[in-house]
Amino acid sequence: MTSSKMDPVTLAILKGRLEQIADEMDATLFRSAFNPIIAEAHDASHGIYDAQTGETLVQGKSGLPIFVGVMAFAVKAVIDRVERDGGVDEGDVFIFNDPYDGGTHLSDFRLVRPVFRNGEIFCYLASVGHWHDVGGNVPGNYNPQATESFQEGMLIPPVKLFEGGVLKSDIVDILSANSRLPNSLYGDMNAQINALDLGQQRLGDLLDEYGELEVATALTLLRERADKMMRDHLAALPDGTISVEDYLDNDGVSDDVLTLAVDMTITGDRLTIDFSRSSPACAGPVNISRSTTIAATYVALKHIFTDVPANAGVLQPVEFIIPEDSFLSVTAPKPVGGYTETILRLIDVMFQAFQNVAPKRVNGCAYGTINALSLAGHRQDGSRWVMFSFFGGGHGGHPEGDGLNHGNAPISTATIPPLEILEAAYPVAFTQWALRPDSGGAGQHRGGLGAVYEIELLEESATAFLFGERGKFPPPGVAGGGAGAANRFYFDSDSPEAENGRESPPLVSKMTGINLKRGQRVRLETPGGGGYGDAATRSRSRHQHDLDQGYVTDVTGGKSRGAAS
Repeated sequence: MTSSKMDPVTLAILKGRLEQIADEMDATLFRSAFNPIIAEAHDASHGIYDAQTGETLVQGKSGLPIFVGVMAFAVKAVIDRVERDGGVDEGDVFIFNDPYDGGTHLSDFRLVRPVFRNGEIFCYLASVGHWHDVGGNVPGNYNPQATESFQEGMLIPPVKLFEGGVLKSDIVDILSANSRLPNSLYGDMNAQINALDLGQQRLGDLLDEYGELEVATALTLLRERADKMMRDHLAALPDGTISVEDYLDNDGVSDDVLTLAVDMTITGDRLTIDFSRSSPACAGPVNISRSTTIAATYVALKHIFTDVPANAGVLQPVEFIIPEDSFLSVTAPKPVGGYTETILRLIDVMFQAFQNVAPKRVNGCAYGTINALSLAGHRQDGSRWVMFSFFGGGHGGHPEGDGLNHGNAPISTATIPPLEILEAAYPVAFTQWALRPDSGGAGQHRGGLGAVYEIELLEESATAFLFGERGKFPPPGVAGGGAGAANRFYFDSDSPEAENGRESPPLVSKMTGINLKRGQRVRLETPGGGGYGDAATRSRSRHQHDLDQGYVTDVTGGKSRGAAS
């Protein structure tokens, strides 16, 4: 039962108008950001949040879904700060990147603005974007060997960037002084401010047209609808407990495997997700905070139950059990820079769990790593350059077909930065950018192919690092599908230990301090997705198509061994 009433046409109109506000904020930031990770890859998000609880009310459709869940905790951090400080004024804007208090990692900066109507806060608008460089030990901030957050970058708690509509230039000076790329930082910050300005203007127009009560009623109804739909979906599934484990290669400091385990219990229209059997907090930067764990689970549930509206109602029927000593609920100063690798594994275990009760709703696991790669150095004129980017791989096969070849990670709707943009901005040349044959997992529906990237340095020298995963444990399939290929990374080296002039990381998927000279190359071979269903049921015609396209190379069956006639 809903607590309010509204005719369905008006509700649909208001839903569309509210979503359009968040979408326009996304577009404004993408078009004006300096940093390719935001402008091209869309590593950012915007939304509208509850004035009292910070809960997600509306999200943009073009940003990162992981931010939608975690930003509710970020806005709540601002609300708590406002209560401690004794209030907030119209025109105030908060800025922060604290990964333990509503954050993800230090690269993701949040701007939060209260929207006032008649002297009271109606809601909050928020913008989050991945800034190019925020200090720390390595350019680009994905330091795979960090053992505390101080080695990952500057940490800014919620502070006022604007006070009463006036920019606090001292805050800008502090931020700029802690970045290797202050101009990029300044441009991205102003792009986020512009997005908030537009959002406030559009929301004001909507409230002027429909009134605060009508819009608030629509927001309440949308949240209640998401809650009811989730409960209906859960009630349709069989009761019981399902236990699944998956693994991370290591934490970047030691080569010990980490376990991400889930015990998922369905009871009527309720879901309990218990991570108690997961590994304890580790020394390296694959830890995540409790808020990030909950946000990643939200993303997984939205992948599985795609029709449920994207707001806080999704999590109303869900209970979380996350021990305080887990690597899924760390506090400062435990390093969290590689949070992306862990949340991708969390989504994988949710897919693997739900295959047991809802196989028609899940995909094979995607490639499972963003492969954060940085090359950095100085140009001949002495200016610094930092090429930080992430790279794609194969998505899992699904109930309706093969997985996507060379897609981006399922934590986002972002795109992989085009090589033309990277080559234009940095002194590098991509000597290979291609699909990786035989990398998709076998199945009735094959996993998508990973990719091969080879990058040559054009400057005199540079240093590089890689923060990846799935080097030891390839992406599993579901419903009987096979695993995709594992991650591989190589780099040219003059070391006597190098085999044929090429080395691989001692920790398989993570390494810092790679020294390159002009003409030397790094090479990524990214994982394919896991397959869906028994490979023996894949038709020979589809296997022949894979052969013709070069997706597989083994004429006897290869990754689709046992294909049916």
